[in-house]
Amino acid sequence: MDGKVFARVGAVAFVAVAITATAIEMTRKEEAPERWPSGRVIEAPADPLRDALIRCQALGEEGPRDPDCRRAWAENRHRFLAPGARPAERLPDMPPAPRDGFTPPSQRTNPQAPTPAAPNTPQLDEAR
Repeated sequence: MDGKVFARVGAVAFVAVAITATAIEMTRKEEAPERWPSGRVIEAPADPLRDALIRCQALGEEGPRDPDCRRAWAENRHRFLAPGARPAERLPDMPPAPRDGFTPPSQRTNPQAPTPAAPNTPQLDEAR
């Protein structure tokens, strides 16, 4: 058999398989993904500050001149920037876990004492 004829037969077979696969895929019906029933409905409590901020955002350039918007922005800043508002300040104080034998100076018995040197570590020449 000639090489050109063999190539043409292979191309025709490839096209036939591609058309068949396309026809099968086009006739397949889409199935809606199943929803996971949660068993409860989550409703966020009404937040008047959020509503005021949305109203101020809708005002556009008039927002900075509106006294209600200024109060809402001040309350929003206070809510996030006030002492005790950050999550790190609300969490209990826990000492950090030691990493590879490192003890932070605040947990050492004598913070003025020098740290012990590494035991007999050979010094490498600097790269030039």
